[in-house]
Amino acid sequence: MGGIVFTLLLMIFLHIVDDFYLQGWLASGKQRDWWIKNAPDDKYKNDYIWCLIMHSFSWTFMIMLPVFINCGFVLDSVVILIFAGNVLLHAYVDNLKANVKVLNLWQDQIAHLLQIFLTWTIFFV
Repeated sequence: MGGIVFTLLLMIFLHIVDDFYLQGWLASGKQRDWWIKNAPDDKYKNDYIWCLIMHSFSWTFMIMLPVFINCGFVLDSVVILIFAGNVLLHAYVDNLKANVKVLNLWQDQIAHLLQIFLTWTIFFV
C-alpha cells in the first residue's frame, strides 16, 4: 500500500517539476499571443498548438513514469490510449488557460491534479 501511495505522491511531484520548472520557453510558445507579437507571419499562426502538444507530451511522460516503472514498462493498447488521452487533455486544459483565458492558475492546477488522480486510480485502485 505504501508503494502505491508513494507512486501518487511521485506523480504529483513530477507534475510540479515539469509544469513549473521544465516548461521553459514552451510556457510562452503555447500562447497564441506570443506568436502574434513575435512571429506575426501567417505561417506561424498555429505553431502555438505544437508547443501545447510538446509540453503536454513531456508532462504526460513525467507523470506516467512512476506508472510505467510500477507496471514493469508494459506498453499495451490501454496504456498507450491513457497516455494519448493525458496528452490531449493536458493540452486542452492548458489551451483554456493560455489562449481561451477561461481558467486561472488554480483551476488549471486542480484540473491537472484530477487528471493525475484519475490516471493513478485507473492503474492502482
